Amino acid sequence: MIMCTCCVADNAFVVIKTSKGDIRVELYADKAPLTVASFLGHVDAGDYSDAIFHRTVAGFMIQTGGYHEDMTEVEEGDIVRNEADNGLLNVKGTLAMARMDEIDSARMQFFINASDNSHLDHSDDSCTRQDETIRAKAAARGLYKPKTCKSFGYAVFGAVTSGMDVVEEIELADTGLRAGHQDVPLESIFITSIERVESTELKIKDDQDQ
Repeated sequence: MIMCTCCVADNAFVVIKTSKGDIRVELYADKAPLTVASFLGHVDAGDYSDAIFHRTVAGFMIQTGGYHEDMTEVEEGDIVRNEADNGLLNVKGTLAMARMDEIDSARMQFFINASDNSHLDHSDDSCTRQDETIRAKAAARGLYKPKTCKSFGYAVFGAVTSGMDVVEEIELADTGLRAGHQDVPLESIFITSIERVESTELKIKDDQDQ
């Protein structure tokens, strides 16, 4: 089922508290209302607590929200409609939804871009949901229909306002294979919690850090 919760009217702010430090984020509810509403629902329910960063690739991104330390899966909830066509780009410091191959398959996992990743963006050449349906019908009939369009893209829904040093520390962690998963940090890096904050709280904290 695709998540269609009531949208958040104004941009929201959260602090991602990790075992390496805090990452402060602005969420673009004006550009990605369905994604932000779903994300905040998981935040309010405490669903991200104790999730690990289970995939970190230097020069690319850090990903979380899917697994606990023992690599059991986090309960991810409903599918969120892909909002990658909202005009936001996967540039360094932005948050985007992770997903499977299907256009609308994101649930709870997200990643923070550690570099400008334009190949993850939606474009005029991107596949459409109609393209996806046609290929699925062909596959069901045993026909191979080659993919002639680019990925629909990965929906950006926020950006880091402070704490990129923490992102970079996580990004550069030594990684290996764990329970069949590649690029898992050898030392587990946790989200202890994600909490909503007011924008003024972020400014006060940033001023204190300077």
